[in-house]
Amino acid sequence: MDHNRASRRSFLALATATPLVATVLASCGDSGPAGSGSSDEATDWILTGQPKEGIRQAARDDWNKAHEDQQIRVSAFQNDAYKAKIKTAIGAGQAPTIIFGWGGGTLRNYAESGLVDDLTPWLTENPEVKNRLFDAAFAAGTVEDKVYGLPTETVQPLVFFYNKKLFQQVGAEPPTTWDELMALVPKFNAAGIAPISLGGQSRWTNMMWLEMLFDRIGGPELFESIYNGTPAWTDPAAIDALTKVQDLVKADGFVKGFASITADSNADQALLYTDKAAMMLHGTWTYGGMKTDGGDFVSSGNLGYMNFPAVTGGKGDPMNTFGNPAQYVSISSKATQAQKDIALAFFKDGLLQDKEAEAYITEAGEVPIVKGIDSKFAGMEDEEWLKFTYDLATNAPSFAQSWDQALSPTEAETLLDNIEKLFGLAITPQEFAANMNAAIGS
Repeated sequence: MDHNRASRRSFLALATATPLVATVLASCGDSGPAGSGSSDEATDWILTGQPKEGIRQAARDDWNKAHEDQQIRVSAFQNDAYKAKIKTAIGAGQAPTIIFGWGGGTLRNYAESGLVDDLTPWLTENPEVKNRLFDAAFAAGTVEDKVYGLPTETVQPLVFFYNKKLFQQVGAEPPTTWDELMALVPKFNAAGIAPISLGGQSRWTNMMWLEMLFDRIGGPELFESIYNGTPAWTDPAAIDALTKVQDLVKADGFVKGFASITADSNADQALLYTDKAAMMLHGTWTYGGMKTDGGDFVSSGNLGYMNFPAVTGGKGDPMNTFGNPAQYVSISSKATQAQKDIALAFFKDGLLQDKEAEAYITEAGEVPIVKGIDSKFAGMEDEEWLKFTYDLATNAPSFAQSWDQALSPTEAETLLDNIEKLFGLAITPQEFAANMNAAIGS
């Protein structure tokens, strides 16, 4: 692990502050022109996947219509493709003016390499920008007490989703413990239903299972110790979590062929709403897709949701969660001053304004990181879901950032590679731990 990570703020401190204290993971991201554009227009790469792609695009379109002399050129990419493309573009000095991300280790690398601007002075000059957003959303966008990523969009905790119709079909109740979850696996398999949907080809989807098990068994301190440079992957609680996930794989808990299913295509969501799979662990960003593409699955009340089940005897509070406290936008240090000025003007008066914030609520069923936003939920179609999300995020004693976002890109790639092998039963829990200790503890 990078031991120069100055005063690495404790994962726990980021995650256990006041309400809506969080730090998190992401949703989705067609191809467009690379490069930083002409000096009289800013460039911005957004993620695909409806309904949020449309919401993001509309905010930029509205800005461009109202600001003829401050244009923003937009390109859209799928999530996994974006992560690869932005890394290459930044390394080649071809980054867009506005760099979208999830904070954490990747942003720290950018900041320490001088690739993104420090936004702290600008935020001091424009206090109203910071004051309207959730305080806790800033932690994952901050490096050495300086803000390099302005939080935007929505808070996205992980949620344990289930298909109520399929549970009724087999006469089962939603699992409140890990043992109950394991007992449901043979029950659903016997009925010809995949117990759990998983888009394993994306790898970070597998990671969510480990995040929650590490938390439930060892508490937030377990991964925090790893994050802070202690090679604790061999901790008994970690081995227990790694073993439990392989027990689930060996019991055919996940849909057959999960390793070739991708989250970018929303195929994992489709398995849940087409009654092919009974359960799914995913972020709140999937709700809008299931509502948009799932026919009457959501509107008929067939979608159930809850926090991840407890592990009997575990140290973690069952109210804890993981995910994204926000998404983040940064400004490329390589952009021209004219491009930076456009981006900052957009950040101030065009980003996450009332229309965009309301669209995240009504179209995506997500909670924007705007203070007091819960006052708008009453009487809305998704009121129950929005209140659940808001309460989950604000009441969690620990809301930790997704591992692949918290770690540096190199560390994250090693982690995801080993997670893929773990879920594929190509390595044992002990081998996984040894591999990770060697990579991240070094």
